[in-house]
Amino acid sequence: MPYNEKEYDGYLFDQLTILERLERIAKKSDNKEIMEEINIIRKEIERKLYRPGSKSE
Repeated sequence: MPYNEKEYDGYLFDQLTILERLERIAKKSDNKEIMEEINIIRKEIERKLYRPGSKSE
Protein backbone atom coordinates (compact mmCIF):
# COMPACT_ATOMS: atom_id res chain seq x y z
CA MET A 1 0.00 0.00 0.00
CA PRO A 2 1.43 3.40 -0.94
CA TYR A 3 2.42 5.62 1.96
CA ASN A 4 2.22 9.03 0.33
CA GLU A 5 0.81 10.79 -2.72
CA LYS A 6 3.99 10.34 -4.78
CA GLU A 7 3.97 6.57 -4.23
CA TYR A 8 0.23 6.42 -4.96
CA ASP A 9 0.73 8.32 -8.23
CA GLY A 10 3.56 5.93 -9.15
CA TYR A 11 1.22 3.02 -8.53
CA LEU A 12 -1.42 4.59 -10.80
CA PHE A 13 1.17 5.22 -13.56
CA ASP A 14 2.18 1.55 -13.31
CA GLN A 15 -1.45 0.58 -13.85
CA LEU A 16 -1.61 2.81 -16.94
CA THR A 17 1.52 1.10 -18.28
CA ILE A 18 -0.11 -2.31 -17.87
CA LEU A 19 -3.21 -1.06 -19.67
CA GLU A 20 -1.07 0.19 -22.56
CA ARG A 21 0.47 -3.28 -22.93
CA LEU A 22 -2.95 -4.94 -22.87
CA GLU A 23 -4.23 -2.39 -25.36
CA ARG A 24 -1.52 -3.32 -27.88
CA ILE A 25 -2.57 -6.97 -27.65
CA ALA A 26 -6.27 -6.15 -27.90
CA LYS A 27 -5.65 -4.02 -31.02
CA LYS A 28 -3.67 -6.80 -32.69
CA SER A 29 -6.50 -9.25 -32.10
CA ASP A 30 -9.14 -6.62 -32.96
CA ASN A 31 -10.97 -7.27 -29.69
CA LYS A 32 -13.42 -4.39 -29.32
CA GLU A 33 -14.92 -5.60 -26.03
CA ILE A 34 -11.55 -5.59 -24.32
CA MET A 35 -10.72 -2.18 -25.81
CA GLU A 36 -13.93 -0.77 -24.35
CA GLU A 37 -13.08 -2.16 -20.91
CA ILE A 38 -9.51 -0.83 -21.13
CA ASN A 39 -10.86 2.64 -21.93
CA ILE A 40 -13.23 2.52 -18.95
CA ILE A 41 -10.45 1.44 -16.60
CA ARG A 42 -8.09 4.11 -18.04
CA LYS A 43 -10.68 6.83 -17.30
CA GLU A 44 -11.05 5.55 -13.72
CA ILE A 45 -7.29 5.61 -13.17
CA GLU A 46 -6.87 9.05 -14.76
CA ARG A 47 -9.68 10.41 -12.62
CA LYS A 48 -7.74 9.29 -9.54
CA LEU A 49 -4.40 10.45 -10.90
CA TYR A 50 -5.53 13.90 -11.94
CA ARG A 51 -7.79 14.54 -8.98
CA PRO A 52 -8.25 18.16 -7.85
CA GLY A 53 -5.53 19.28 -5.48
CA SER A 54 -3.10 16.53 -6.45
CA LYS A 55 0.50 17.33 -7.26
CA SER A 56 0.11 15.54 -10.62
CA GLU A 57 -2.07 18.31 -12.04
